[in-house]
Amino acid sequence: MATATTTTGAGPGARDGLSALLRNRALGKLLLFAVFAAVLVPLALTRWSGTAWPGALTVDLSEPLGHASDWIIDNRDSHPLFTYFFGYISNGVVLSVRGVYLLLLGAGWAGVTAAAGLIAWRVAGVRLALTAAVSFAVCGLLGMWVPTMQTLALMVVAVTVSVALGAVLGLAAGLSDRLYRALRPLLDTMQVLPAFAYLLPVVLIFGIGVPAAVLATVVYAAPPMARLTALGLRNADGGVMEAVSSLGATARQRLLSARLPLARKQLLLGLNQTIMMALSMAVIASVIGAGGLGDRVYQALASVDVGAALAAGLPIVLLAVVLDRVTAAAGSGLDAPGTSRFRTGWLGWAIALAAAVVVAVAGRLAGRLDWPESWTVNIAEPVNTAVDWMTAHLYSGVPVIGGTADWAGHFTTWILDPMRGGLQALPWWSVLLIVAALALLIGTWQTALTAVLAMSAIGVLGVWKPSLDTLSQVLAAVAVTLVIGFATGIAAARNARIEALLRPVLDVFQTLPQFVYLIPVVALFGVGRAPAVAAAVVYALPAVVRITTQGLRDVDPSAMESARSLGATSGQQLRQVQLPLAGPALRLALNQGVVLVLAVVIIGGLVGGGALGYEVVFGLAQGDLAAGLVAGAAIVCLGLMLDRVTQPTERRGNRKGA
Repeated sequence: MATATTTTGAGPGARDGLSALLRNRALGKLLLFAVFAAVLVPLALTRWSGTAWPGALTVDLSEPLGHASDWIIDNRDSHPLFTYFFGYISNGVVLSVRGVYLLLLGAGWAGVTAAAGLIAWRVAGVRLALTAAVSFAVCGLLGMWVPTMQTLALMVVAVTVSVALGAVLGLAAGLSDRLYRALRPLLDTMQVLPAFAYLLPVVLIFGIGVPAAVLATVVYAAPPMARLTALGLRNADGGVMEAVSSLGATARQRLLSARLPLARKQLLLGLNQTIMMALSMAVIASVIGAGGLGDRVYQALASVDVGAALAAGLPIVLLAVVLDRVTAAAGSGLDAPGTSRFRTGWLGWAIALAAAVVVAVAGRLAGRLDWPESWTVNIAEPVNTAVDWMTAHLYSGVPVIGGTADWAGHFTTWILDPMRGGLQALPWWSVLLIVAALALLIGTWQTALTAVLAMSAIGVLGVWKPSLDTLSQVLAAVAVTLVIGFATGIAAARNARIEALLRPVLDVFQTLPQFVYLIPVVALFGVGRAPAVAAAVVYALPAVVRITTQGLRDVDPSAMESARSLGATSGQQLRQVQLPLAGPALRLALNQGVVLVLAVVIIGGLVGGGALGYEVVFGLAQGDLAAGLVAGAAIVCLGLMLDRVTQPTERRGNRKGA
């Protein structure tokens, strides 16, 4: 009887446990996926054996793309599509950039510096005004005044077009649910694409030069403005909108008097993000003939002249910091202490404009339009001297710990090479299964299908091995970024002093264009895959630290108080309360880290990163647009796949509810 009773009692318990496992959504999806895999994989192996991507499933696009490229180049000056459409766009861009550039040169260094300081004063106060004026003066001191004006002229035109295009798209998406649903996946995809992917199509149509650089910048920088404009309009306060409607306002009146004013903060944030992305892209676009500061950095990196690269990179940093601070202050609506109506009203704008004009005219009358050569400081020589010292003393031969070159070599030998070899040795079908399983765990069946199709497209394009090489660099960089970023974010969240010390450092690092990160890593590590990974880590780290810190600080205080009342130690509170409750934020940090790392690993092709980045750079440099376009398409697919397998479910839910 006892035995029978025990057996009878165990049966329902086992069934309950099995039912609980089946009710687990993630496990249920994986079990169903395992059934599909058990059926499909043997079928695939009977037809396509081997570990490498089957050659029968590849499509050689080099010949058709080469023919298309040749046709475009041959007909660029004669076909009506180019002469009457793209030609007018190209001419309009050239004239606009040249007009702004001549206006800046005509205002002279004194007029431009005064205008920058007065605009910053008008928007954010005296302190930022002094920062802006000093920043522009430093650009002149470094001997980079003319390249700075070239970059600024391109920026003005690109940002104007990006803001206009983004605002129109955002306005349409904000007022129409159908357009919003149609634009949302497009904007999602554009947001995860590395900047290099935008260069190739415009080069194919417009050739090398300023028009291609401006239009690539516009395509790259417009999505943030469109997304934030739509978000601001759709999230307008329902009570206010209902009150305006009850007063009999027309649709146009509701838009102008209620929706747009209520969305002011989001609109200005969109402007801020568009400016920062445009500056980043304007520098990268130097590869296709943008000129300006980016071209100086690119040429210096090509010759491994760190001093010249730093001299051109510092003005980029200063421009980024000033533009970020000014637009951020406008978006926050917070005025500096001592703000008066005089500064914030129309009279302040009038005085600022008049003062800038007076300074510009005075400089012109004095014949001081160009920055005086006697006022320049050559930092390239002392920087290169310092780099030579670092190379001699830090690059190699340091007792016990070894030099930076040794670290890079060990990292390549012990981590990058095994990861690349391991990924490339995996059977192609197992890679697809891993991608599908990861995407399925964090998302939906649609997410998994998108990720698998994106990864399969890489194989179809015939760049499976270089894509896995790039993937190995991304995974290594993400691992380092997460270890450092999570540790730093936890420390900042638990110690206000550490957070205060980190805040200005993170602010500066988040405003630097991607190109600038290549300068110090080349000086410390030379060229190769390890420097590309190091630059990617430094670029992605600020976002991971900020998201981690904010996620831990946003944990419900009542949960923390309950843990403390139960006698939990500080470590137990972190492990058992904060980290689990901050899970969505940590997954978002992972997603952003992956996307940002990919962007710079690709640019690492300029400093010996190889793989897809090298293919794109080589295609652009040699005019082999077929190879470059295939590599660019593979980058797009890789970015889409990585975004889908790391995108938190909560994030997608929020998008659907937006």
